[in-house]
Amino acid sequence: MERMDKRDYAEIRPVKITRNYIKYPEGSVLIEMGETKVICNASVEDRVPPFKKGSGEGWITAEYSMLPRATETRNIRDIHKLRMNSRSVEIQRLIGRSLRSVIDFSALGERTITLDCDVIQADGGTRTASITGSFVALADACYGLLKNGVIEKMPIRNFVSAISVGVVEGIPMLDLCYEEDSRADVDMNIIMTDKEEYIEIQGTGEKSPFSFDILNTLIQLGNKGNIELIQKQKEVLGEIADIIGGSY
Repeated sequence: MERMDKRDYAEIRPVKITRNYIKYPEGSVLIEMGETKVICNASVEDRVPPFKKGSGEGWITAEYSMLPRATETRNIRDIHKLRMNSRSVEIQRLIGRSLRSVIDFSALGERTITLDCDVIQADGGTRTASITGSFVALADACYGLLKNGVIEKMPIRNFVSAISVGVVEGIPMLDLCYEEDSRADVDMNIIMTDKEEYIEIQGTGEKSPFSFDILNTLIQLGNKGNIELIQKQKEVLGEIADIIGGSY
């Protein structure tokens, strides 16, 4: 079986991360992974949820949405359905907890950083691209606070990235595009840090159960992809990468 874009089975799609993509947010990134494109904006606000008030600690949260023509057929906006799409809710919770796992909330102080992830073109891996791009936007937002003397140290302890893996027609593959994902026997998302520690592994046997050996193979593929993505994050962030706690 040959992949649609002629990639090797263990090869990620071309990745491009553009910082300062939108003028107004404290951190803004356009991440492109193959044909998937997501805008990730980080907004800093001097307030926290009620359960954090008076704690001296901050909070990280996320919102995720897909533009109506991000896909081949038009999606209906959530506002017209008077409720959020359940898939969007699941994804934004994943983004939020992935980023919160590497934050020192005491160092952030009583403020909230919201990551808005808007998919402008979808071709598989939108949730993983959102996490990878949001981390860079978050780093820029936190560095701005540090540079302006609002906080005393960088509150980010480790880098975070995410990648999809799966089994298509019996073949384990890294970084699935939509056509591959839609035909996958096994579908998995792997979120990890630059210390190769896992934040979350989401895996499903879409058509049949999968073995421990397949699980190991997919995790190894995910490790490879995430290591490459984190290296890309470091290159894009430049000097900022050197003051993130988990950098090496």
